[in-house]
Amino acid sequence: MAEQRRSADKGAAAPEHFLVVFPGYHRSWAAWIAQTLERHGHRTTLQRWGPPREVPLEDALGDLLLSSGRVLLVLNDTFFEIGPRPAGEWNDVLRGFVAAHADRFCAVNLTNRPLLPATAVLEPASLWGLSEEAAEERLLSRLGLERRRAPRVLPAQVRYPETRCEIWGEVPRRNSRFTGRDDLLTELHQRLADAERGAAACTLLGMSGIGKTQLAAEYAHRFSTDYDLVWWVNSDDRNIQRDRLGELAVELGLSIGSEPGERIRAVRESLRRGQPHSNWLLIFDGWDDIDSVNALLPHGSGHVLVTSRNRAWSEHTDVLEVPAFVRVESTGYLMRRAPHITADEADEVAAEFGDVPLPLVQAASWLGESRMEVPEYLRMVRERKLSTVDEPATGEGFPQSSMTSWSILLNRLRNAQPRAIDVLGLCTSFAPGRIPLGLIRAYPQADLPDGLRWMASDLPAWTKALDTLVNYSVLTRETRGPAGVEMGPHQESVHMHRLVHDIVSKLIREDGRDDHRRAVHILLAQADPGNPMDSRNWPRYAELLPHLEPSGALGSSDPRVQETVLNCLRYCFRSGEYTAGLELSQRVRDHWTRTMEPLAQPVLDLTTQQSNMLRASGRFREAYELDSGVLRKLKAADQHDDLRELNTKGAMASSLRQLGRYEEAYRLQQEVLDGDVRLLGPNESTTLIDRHNLGVSLRLLGRYAEAYEVDLEVLSERESVLRARHISTLNSASSVAEDLRLLGRYRDALARQEPVVRMHVQVLGAQHPQTLEARSRLAMCYRREGGHTQNTGQLMAGLMEQLEQVHGREHHRTLAFITNYGNYLREHGDVGQARDLIGEAEVGYRALLGPAHPVATGMLANTGLVMQVAGERAEAMAMFESALAGLTATLGPDHPWVLGCALNAASARNFDGRIADAVELSRDSLRRARHMLGHQHPLTLSCQVALAADLRAAREHEEAAKLEEDALLALTRTLGAQHPHTLSARQRTRPYWDFEPYLG
Repeated sequence: MAEQRRSADKGAAAPEHFLVVFPGYHRSWAAWIAQTLERHGHRTTLQRWGPPREVPLEDALGDLLLSSGRVLLVLNDTFFEIGPRPAGEWNDVLRGFVAAHADRFCAVNLTNRPLLPATAVLEPASLWGLSEEAAEERLLSRLGLERRRAPRVLPAQVRYPETRCEIWGEVPRRNSRFTGRDDLLTELHQRLADAERGAAACTLLGMSGIGKTQLAAEYAHRFSTDYDLVWWVNSDDRNIQRDRLGELAVELGLSIGSEPGERIRAVRESLRRGQPHSNWLLIFDGWDDIDSVNALLPHGSGHVLVTSRNRAWSEHTDVLEVPAFVRVESTGYLMRRAPHITADEADEVAAEFGDVPLPLVQAASWLGESRMEVPEYLRMVRERKLSTVDEPATGEGFPQSSMTSWSILLNRLRNAQPRAIDVLGLCTSFAPGRIPLGLIRAYPQADLPDGLRWMASDLPAWTKALDTLVNYSVLTRETRGPAGVEMGPHQESVHMHRLVHDIVSKLIREDGRDDHRRAVHILLAQADPGNPMDSRNWPRYAELLPHLEPSGALGSSDPRVQETVLNCLRYCFRSGEYTAGLELSQRVRDHWTRTMEPLAQPVLDLTTQQSNMLRASGRFREAYELDSGVLRKLKAADQHDDLRELNTKGAMASSLRQLGRYEEAYRLQQEVLDGDVRLLGPNESTTLIDRHNLGVSLRLLGRYAEAYEVDLEVLSERESVLRARHISTLNSASSVAEDLRLLGRYRDALARQEPVVRMHVQVLGAQHPQTLEARSRLAMCYRREGGHTQNTGQLMAGLMEQLEQVHGREHHRTLAFITNYGNYLREHGDVGQARDLIGEAEVGYRALLGPAHPVATGMLANTGLVMQVAGERAEAMAMFESALAGLTATLGPDHPWVLGCALNAASARNFDGRIADAVELSRDSLRRARHMLGHQHPLTLSCQVALAADLRAAREHEEAAKLEEDALLALTRTLGAQHPHTLSARQRTRPYWDFEPYLG
């Protein structure tokens, strides 16, 4: 061969230069070929091939010969269609110009389909289906190059294109008809490559139907050799988005639970650290609602690609506008899909549809499948009058002509393939995006309407109908399952673009729509796992949730469907998706109140879930009003239902606790408990919940010893009935430890809470809301126990960040921990940050609860402590006195919170020279503390030390010495000689009390 003679003449070791010419579609192959040649000592230049149709082929190929060395063409069957160009033009140029320069041209072939006959002049070496070693051998042999015994090791290694990334997650199948966009893809790749480490994120921005998803999918395939991990996240629905991102934790081998929030945080941390993969690409497709961007968007050494219609992404990432096709791309795509049309006809069709990719895809599919002539097609589009749609489907500039073209297609399918119309109608009864059509194969026993039973029983007909819709580009196929694993028909999903869904929904006949919706209702109910309490079922509920409303399930009268709707709401509450749950619950209420009585059981169950989520979101007043309204209706009903009333009163008691009405909540909770014991028995799960909530009420009233006894009994019962690992048992165990800490038994509390937290992490995961609460309590055990000072600060800082990620900065649980961390920082000398955190929490609680709420009032004590450390004594005293007066008025003089405020106020009076007032307040506080908490409680002993200090200032030294000596002995005996409280008392440092916010 000519190449072999050339090599012999020059010597095997002589380096050569190769211009590697490739269509953008095969960039990964070109990069691998270039790397292979360079490893063996040769030089390469990459050149993307895509000359416009107007440029003669001979001129385009002649330009390639301007480079030095040989031109290596990377071929497949579509290489010769670029432009597109007729086969005759290529054959002529190959036989003439290329044959005349055969010593300069060489080629490799990447397809098993036949190439043009005249391609033989290039003698292309086929790399189809070869291993990397075999492909390298064949490439070198074709070029007449000798293999180096020890090829050079290059710094940037390119993966062999046939070797997929180590993790390849649900990226849509590559579109073999993908057209153009080469410059856009190149710019996108360059922007991501040039971005600063940790900030390589770009959003493809554009209207619906412009091709953002196709562009992102092509990027993933084309540049896959750059990455070890590529993960696709459908982001149309927030729950599915969170679930999908969390699934990456399993692929990364992260040892975490199944709670989505925990998985997401573990994934983001793994990506940030670049372990186990530093070269990663995450694609968030259809992310328009960016409220959760800070909690979901990853950072690190990899790249993030987003597709969206929301221009607010410019505040978070680089943005690349996706325009309509340029005309040459439009015509090129049309002529490849419909080879019988001319360039002028393609130009006319492209103009009709405004070069918008989505309608062009449908037009090209129609023309290619039907072989209809363009004048006839355009006449039908322009003249057909639509009776069902008068306006474009969206306000985004989508051409009205496309509505007509869709109408033509649907009419053709009704006549030629009516079962495809049935499948399409079924799809429009789901939400757009991913549609789990495989449910119809997974539940063939479902009670489907007569006209649709063929879908479950006739697999060939089902497959044919789906194939028809895919061929006409109405749907695209997806499979739902682990990366690289082929799924069965029952797991099959399809993707329906939201704009296609919108258009088809408007055009499809109303006939049969009720049947389609009824079928989807049945399928959703069949797919309901039935236990939203189990976090292992949450991914399925996340998949079902977006389809409830589009399918009409919210208005269904079928009890099975209604229970599925309620289970989805329970999932929202259990998984912490409160915002989505509240939105859904209101839509459900709008439907159910039209057809059901207000006291129907489904409506009452709905109220329970809605009330739960309102309280969890901090909307306590709304929850109380919702439940009190139901109670009024129950009492006014002809027949009283005691259990329903008790359930509603229990919810109201929870709201009352969080509204700061502690005595009222306690009395109501006791009434509910007594009623359930009478009607259900003492050990039923509902009764145990009542007893647990009674313990919460006692804790809020400062009756810690009584709360401890109640919680201990409930824990014992739950360990016996539910076992130790049940979520409710874990909650009781954490409550017992909290009671011990509030009783001043710090060591006992710590000894109990440490294993409780370990069990929470094992069962629920480290980021579950209940686990975070248990971990927060453990941090306070460490702080009060006093022996873990160095690690406590780091623990609290990390935990505060995690609480913010889960709940948000303004949530009451986050505010509580911000307060506790601020108090810790003040105690350890960081007054500036302490002031910021305490100030933030005080403002947050006032906004959430109102200034008169006990928690908002108690926050004044913390603000006063910061001011006192900063030397602002007058201002601090005002805060202490305000807190004392406010809490005394709402809680009474004996509540531990009031006693703590009195301790601080007495200190301020002493500093202000009001010694007699200080002595009087300290003496009264000590008496009340001994009565309320006992003589050995740390707060009681602090009051005793404070009274001794005030008596010394009043020159009553004998009584002061006796009180101080007794307090030191008691502190040494209960807390230990080295405890900070004991050491401070021995050094006569004035004791203080910081307020721990608690809402129950």
